[in-house]
Amino acid sequence: MPRSDEMSALFSAPPVPQAPLPLRGLTILAVEDSRFTSDALRLMCQRSGARLRRAESLAAAVSHLRLYRPDVAIVDLGLPDGRGEDLIRSLSVAGGPVVFGTSGDAGGGRASLAAGAAGFLEKPLPDLQGFQAAILSHLSDRHLRARPFHAGITPDPLALRDDLRMAEAALARPGAPTRDWLRGFLSGLALQAHDPALAAVSEAVGRGQSGSGIGAVLRDRIGRTEAFRAAG
Repeated sequence: MPRSDEMSALFSAPPVPQAPLPLRGLTILAVEDSRFTSDALRLMCQRSGARLRRAESLAAAVSHLRLYRPDVAIVDLGLPDGRGEDLIRSLSVAGGPVVFGTSGDAGGGRASLAAGAAGFLEKPLPDLQGFQAAILSHLSDRHLRARPFHAGITPDPLALRDDLRMAEAALARPGAPTRDWLRGFLSGLALQAHDPALAAVSEAVGRGQSGSGIGAVLRDRIGRTEAFRAAG
């Protein structure tokens, strides 16, 4: 029978390889309503040396910005209480943070840049190397201190479950604003999760559909994430 120290080693997480931390000392504000996408950003910031703060809405972002000024802001274009372009315009002023827009929608890059963003992160988000390179390309006082570290990023499946539950609850709320937000939310989630079924649900919501089939897909995905987490 294995000793307790052997069992501990067996079930402990493997050590993270030593890697450069080219974003060390930066504070990044993610204005993002998806917990799943935010968890991917958290992992990339953690492995790059940056501190990540998250605001899930425009109102929450305003509250954050009253307390501190981030070095970088990553703003989702489709937020539950309005459009991210409005926040990008207010942040893209002299002396403000470096601002990136993010979206899974076609035309999101053009809309972000037109609002004044310095750059754009398309969903699904890039890998760690691409994320570091994108941020650093707009920070004139920094350079990559070492070769970018390539690593896979696997967000917490429970974060995906929470996003799916939020989408399921939104299905019960009528009205075009909620439908428009939900379509974009599911589209970005489908891209980040690499899930064609969620992409089809997003398209159905965009067409104004709200039948039981949409809810069934969401419930199926919720069950899968919970089963995957339990098995892990």
